Parts: sequence; C-alpha cells; structure tokens
Amino acid sequence: MRMIGWMLAVALLAPGAAFAQISNPAPVYVGGRAIATGGGYDFGWPGVYFESRIEGPGVRVRFEAPAEYMRLLIDGQERVVFRRPGQVDLTLNNLAPGQHVVRLEKLTESQSGGGVFQGFYPVNGGAALAVTPRARQIEFIGDSYTVGYGNTSPVRECTQEVIHDTTDTQQAFGPRVANHYGADYRINAYSGFGIVRNYNGGVTDLSLPIIYPRLKPDTAAAPTQDDSAWKPQVIVINLGTNDFSTPLNPGERWADEAALRGAYHTRYVAFVRELAAAQPQARFVLMGSDAFYADVERIAATVNEAAPGKVTTLQFGDLDRMGCDYHPSLADDAKLAALIEAHMDGLGVWSDAN
Repeated sequence: MRMIGWMLAVALLAPGAAFAQISNPAPVYVGGRAIATGGGYDFGWPGVYFESRIEGPGVRVRFEAPAEYMRLLIDGQERVVFRRPGQVDLTLNNLAPGQHVVRLEKLTESQSGGGVFQGFYPVNGGAALAVTPRARQIEFIGDSYTVGYGNTSPVRECTQEVIHDTTDTQQAFGPRVANHYGADYRINAYSGFGIVRNYNGGVTDLSLPIIYPRLKPDTAAAPTQDDSAWKPQVIVINLGTNDFSTPLNPGERWADEAALRGAYHTRYVAFVRELAAAQPQARFVLMGSDAFYADVERIAATVNEAAPGKVTTLQFGDLDRMGCDYHPSLADDAKLAALIEAHMDGLGVWSDAN
C-alpha cells in the first residue's frame, strides 16, 4: 500500500473538526447505493465507489470515514490508502497535463456507521468534466463470500479487528468480474445474512431480502434515490451458506431442515421475482455450493416456469478458504471470478470483453 507522499498537500482533520466551505464540486458517479444529503453522500454498503473526471493539474478530495479503509486512485493507479482516517481534506498537486479520472473506493465492510463522501474539486485552474455511467452494469447480492470477508488475511484465525482490516471488497469476486468486463457494479452483501436464516440462527428479525432495499445497511428509513440510470444486465446472487451452514438450534421457527429448505425456496423465488419486476432487463445467475446447490436449481426452475431462460445456476467449490474464519482467499476470489466470467461468456453476455 502506498503511503502519502511529498507531492500531496494533506490535511487530516481531527474527529469533530469542521470542513471549510467549498463550492462547485465535480459531478460524481456513485457506484453503489448511498444517501444523498446536502453535504454529499452517506455510504455504508461494501464496494461503494465515487468517480469524477477533471482536467487540470490537481484535485481536492473531501470525505469522512471514521472506521473504514478507503483507497484513492487517479487514472486507475492507487495513490493513497486511508486507514480509519476520520475526516479528510486532501489535495493532490502536480498531476500530468490533461484529463483525469479520480476515484475513491471503500474496502472494508460496514455493518453500521459507514462514512460521508463530500466531493472532488478541481484546483489550480482545473475544470470539472461531465461523468457518464458505463454502459455495462452488474449487481452482486450475497453474504460474506460476496463481501470478501477477511480475504487478504494471511491466517484463518482472526480477531474482529483483523477481519475488518483484512477485508477488501474491491478484490472480491464481484468487482473482479465487473472490471474484467469494464462494467459499473453494486455490491449488496452483508456478512452472516441469508435468505430466511442468518448464521447459526442469529438476528432473527432481519435477512438479506429485508435489508436489500436500504440505501445503507443500518438505515431502515427509506430516503429517496434516483435509480433511473441503474439498469444492470446481470444480477448475480450467492445466498444460502448462512441458511444451512449450521444445524437448527432449539427454538428456531422451523421444525426441521426440510421446513427450513421449504421456507428458503419460497422466499428466494419471491425475492428473484421482486428483483426481476424492478429490473426486467436483467438476467440472473444464482450461485450455490454443494450444501445448497440442489435447492438453487429448484428455485431457478420455479422462476423459469413463468420466465423461461431468466435464471441460470452456477455451482462452486474446491476453494482453499484460507481467508479469515475459513472464508475465500484472494486466490479463491480469482477462481470464483473466472467461473462467473466463463458462465457469462457461455450465455453470450458481454463475450466481446478483452
């Protein structure tokens, strides 16, 4: 990871310090869900990113991220990694002449809190340019596997702090697939959550389908967001690991595993149909491991009865699971990405990618 270099004029403000008032931020593309406010965008979902285009010798970056790891890139090159920086007001000078793409992306998972992005600002006579969403769009819905939970960890036994610090969603399989195809992406994933049952029967009043509509995972209110430009051609879902990874505990609401699998089937079918109604242009890829792949196949068959060819399935396995708590490693993320890409190419989706 690069450290902040001498060519950066930096002000890392103490928590609670006020930002100076600035006008005219560059137009920004928000990759993922966020809550627009008068002062920027509140964000929390994994894999969120912000992109602007500027022309000129420098750019000012302003955001707040008390607990997150964030990465700043210029023209695709990593310039700074911020580790729990708090409030940031940073200026990069001496950029090469011409136009530049400035990108701030979130690495860690926020199950509460998150941060606030406040804008990119041209400096030293530079100019803001229009930003246009990419034509290709893909969405990933899932649990800790999709988050990239502890995927950069060198060991499997991790404290909560190590899990946080070694999670890099931008290196998980979803962003890898999107970058392979030059697509914008969304990661709507939450570690420990399932379709109807969360890990080991915990958090019984929530599930991924329940929190999916939220603009932040921890914000139950429904502020509006203009999503008219978000039209993913593909939606990839990987949910079921937490539903079935542990035996039912006494007192859970399913009498036995057969009842759990029945509830999983009913809710998953409804969830896909809800998503398809909102995004009728999308094709769906449902992922599943050996533990629940047969269930995923039945779910796809049920949806396809009314919408033939809408859903395909993808089985995965043979992972080293060397990440935290036996989660996928970076090598596994690369393997899963290649599997998805081969599947999509077989379907004729974006098969002209380099």
